[in-house]
Amino acid sequence: MALYPSPERLARDLDWNLLRTFLILAESNSVTDAAERLSLKQPTVSNALKRLEDRIGKKLIERSPGRFELTEAGRLLQREVIDIHGMILRLGTVMRDVTDQVRGHVRIAMASHVISPLFNDALTAFHTNHPLATLQIDVSASREATAAVLARRASMAVCLVKDPNPKLEYRRLYREYFGLFCGPTHPLFGRLNLTKQDLVGHSSVSFVTDQMGDALRPVTLMRAAAQLDERVVGTSAHLEEVRRMIVAGLGVGPLPIHVVRRDIEDGLLWRIPPYEDPPAIDVHVLWNPKAKMNRAESALLESLLEQINITPIEQRTYL
Repeated sequence: MALYPSPERLARDLDWNLLRTFLILAESNSVTDAAERLSLKQPTVSNALKRLEDRIGKKLIERSPGRFELTEAGRLLQREVIDIHGMILRLGTVMRDVTDQVRGHVRIAMASHVISPLFNDALTAFHTNHPLATLQIDVSASREATAAVLARRASMAVCLVKDPNPKLEYRRLYREYFGLFCGPTHPLFGRLNLTKQDLVGHSSVSFVTDQMGDALRPVTLMRAAAQLDERVVGTSAHLEEVRRMIVAGLGVGPLPIHVVRRDIEDGLLWRIPPYEDPPAIDVHVLWNPKAKMNRAESALLESLLEQINITPIEQRTYL
């Protein structure tokens, strides 16, 4: 019998087929019995046993007329091979689950009323390709959405960005343009050929980020140029609520032009000056590169970034 090999050499040289043959031998009454169960010839099984004993460096089965039983080393090896066999059987199931289905939960922190066909298409493709993954969208102010990603409470965010945080990654999702609007009860509603002079002194409503030092600074400059009343009578972080206050007649307010096109057609909103050079606002996708993402989070982010990369900004600009 050969000397017992080192563990490294044994792991390198050992053949699983020899262990499988030994497992059947250990459950049989003889080499002939094992050969029949394996559908092999008796000399083939005997040679396999000898090769395994040479690799292990121990006698595994006592064989003599009327005697066929495992040695102490053989019983020890049998217990180990049973465990190895079970692990290999489980491996097939585990790998099938991993490769066939993407599971996991994706949480997106979203600015209110994001209108982007590209983003919608990415969600559709994600659900179609990974139906077992789940999605949660939390609407909040852009500052809070950014904080959620930074704290790893959200997988990613879709929001406005004032000053990029060096700890986060950013990609521009789309560009939108803002105009000023009033509601049906407002004195400027329905009037044609308005000028900026007609807006002077009127009350206004707006977003909480409509400030010189925040993400909607270009919109703040537009309001200032219109010489509206300095007192803002209503604010909100949610576009839907700013729209509500404008429609209700509380004052003139800024909204993304492409978002409210249907409201204009339905007679709920009326666009007022300025009509030329509306301020552009970029909406970004952002994520934390140090956050460990599950497979669903990675799949959605990779798909979304791919769509952004192959779609020219001209096709992601809405007016």
